[in-house]
Amino acid sequence: YGTGAFVLAHAGSQRPVVPDGLVASVAWDLGEHAGDHDPFAYCFEGSAFIAGAAIQWLRDQLGIIEHAAELEGLAAQAAMGAEGLSLIPAFVGLGSPFWDDSARGALVGITRGSGRAQLASATIDALAFEVAAMTRAMASAGIALDELRLDGGASVMDTLAARLADAAQLTVVRPTSLETTATGAGLLAGLAEGVVGSLEELSATYEIDTTRHPDPDPTLSELGYQAWIDALERTRNWA
Repeated sequence: YGTGAFVLAHAGSQRPVVPDGLVASVAWDLGEHAGDHDPFAYCFEGSAFIAGAAIQWLRDQLGIIEHAAELEGLAAQAAMGAEGLSLIPAFVGLGSPFWDDSARGALVGITRGSGRAQLASATIDALAFEVAAMTRAMASAGIALDELRLDGGASVMDTLAARLADAAQLTVVRPTSLETTATGAGLLAGLAEGVVGSLEELSATYEIDTTRHPDPDPTLSELGYQAWIDALERTRNWA
């Protein structure tokens, strides 16, 4: 998760048949450094245009929090989560797997009881559901994911990890270091220069901080996700 967008990627050594709504790109070509591994890998990639930037919007435009770190605590004040509130952060259109640049953001399901805590909870839901939409696109193409690995600033929220695990029905893992992109680039550079001796040594640097398993009964999460998808469909063709 970045401040503006996040990318979900799944790598493999076979040339991919691209699921609807996602794109295929080259993940890496390790060449002579691959050892016994396949040197070349493709990846499926999904990108949401607005992720952490939705939290910035709550802070900078609405003023309901002073610091991004306050979001999870505020959401916890809502006894029943978002209470039917759905936030669609399509501020610049919708990314994967919807690809609709005419869509615009919406807040659907507002009642007299909707307040700051419910909006905070709905924002966390939106981040989780954006990822779940991508994993479901992969699943529909027969791509089996073992787990999701989080990184970036928003991933510090345990609530987000739990809701994502439920919505995607996948185990969610958060590492001790959240700067995965920079770390990965550095490690691959180290592999190329011989500082890192092998892919096994590189892989061993990944340290798990938190693991969240999905609720075996996804009924409530699924109801929330389907309500969010219904709200999302109402944001189309605005621009």
